[in-house]
Amino acid sequence: MNELSINIEWNLQEESLKPENFSKNHKIYINDNIFNAGSAPEYGGKENEINPEQSLAASISSCHMMTFLALAAKMRWPVKSYKDKALAFLGKNSKGKMCVNKIELNPKIVFEGDFSVSSEEMDKMQDRSHRYCFVANSLSDEVEIIINV
Repeated sequence: MNELSINIEWNLQEESLKPENFSKNHKIYINDNIFNAGSAPEYGGKENEINPEQSLAASISSCHMMTFLALAAKMRWPVKSYKDKALAFLGKNSKGKMCVNKIELNPKIVFEGDFSVSSEEMDKMQDRSHRYCFVANSLSDEVEIIINV
């Protein structure tokens, strides 16, 4: 698994490409799925289309969840469900460039039956999940995990 690919397709929808006057709409092809995408609404995109910042938050949320579930399975934690609301924040980095300068994960984990873990155990597991997450290890800025037990 050295190479994973997606395809992007954008076509000019105006007479010519001009600053601040071109369509941001494009298609993202992942496996057999097609996603309508664009820029964030603040930059001329549509509310109902995914944007790069949301895609980044979705990637880290998904990777963190899968890492957590793999670790929980090894620990024999009977996870029944896992939900997350990931938030991406835009700001400037240390070089003064606009970036996603923070991603916040808000996982909510439900266990089967009477099983429970202490806040300390959950903190440790979330920290391990973050440290082993491939996507988190690819980012240079902050990812914050807010635990909802």
